[in-house]
Amino acid sequence: MAADWTIMTVHAHPDDEASKGAPTLAKYHEQGVHTVLVCCTGGEEGDLQNPTLREPGQPFHDLTPEQERELVVSMRPGELDASAKVIGFDEVIMLGYRDSGMADTPPNEHPDCFHQADLDEATGRLVAHIRRTKPQVLITYSDDQQGYPHPDHLRVHDISVLAFDRAGDPDWYPEAGAPFQPLKLYYSTWSRRRLVAMHEGLLRHKGESPFDEAWFERPDTDHRVTTRVDIGDYFWARTGALKAHATQVDPTAAFWFGLTDEQLRDVYPWEDWILARSLVGDIPDPYAGGGEYEHDLFDGVASEVTS
Repeated sequence: MAADWTIMTVHAHPDDEASKGAPTLAKYHEQGVHTVLVCCTGGEEGDLQNPTLREPGQPFHDLTPEQERELVVSMRPGELDASAKVIGFDEVIMLGYRDSGMADTPPNEHPDCFHQADLDEATGRLVAHIRRTKPQVLITYSDDQQGYPHPDHLRVHDISVLAFDRAGDPDWYPEAGAPFQPLKLYYSTWSRRRLVAMHEGLLRHKGESPFDEAWFERPDTDHRVTTRVDIGDYFWARTGALKAHATQVDPTAAFWFGLTDEQLRDVYPWEDWILARSLVGDIPDPYAGGGEYEHDLFDGVASEVTS
């Protein structure tokens, strides 16, 4: 059935696809599912996060801040392309907005930024791509973003939820193609259980961890997790995709690379998801008496596709 399935994941910036769900998407691509990445902005406000690129012989050596910013902006499309190839996305869609920058900064006011975009118009852009690619499964950011309330991440959630409902409604955006209704809507999340496992794994293997107390003060979403996908054999997608974003990821950072792919598999071999909407069955509640986690984002989809 995988040849008849499509999954679409919606992200704010280049590099978000690498840090959120890369192993899961790589797994489904390998199984024959058509995988679609929507990137809403070009990441124009991203700073250089990799200090090794300022060393002699590297592309950012001895550049002024203005030159550095221009070079980062010019490199980000190529990095996204390289990352998408590692993960195996069959299609990459740029929604066409400008990076809004962090909250309460001047880039929030740029007329072309995602934060300033008309909500209905932005939703319509996403609906057009949903109707064309026909994903049964749509992935977006959670409704709870207290830990990282970036304006573009908030807007990704807003348009994705609206698009899930409007894509199948002929009264919305009739110019955007024939209606198509996705069947399942998932939120990405970093569970507390995963955070603790990685922290303890780093202490065990490295003797130290970058996860300080502030990380454990973030909201605990474990009670909302409905789905755990076994991705133990696919951490290479996360590692390779992150390294493809050379300007945005420090290859020496323990936060990203303190554990090898094999160690990550031993420490926590799952990606956690929150099933927010399902038109093909009940939403699992593992915290209820006798409840169990869902283990496949396409659970319930097969019968709907063949009916």
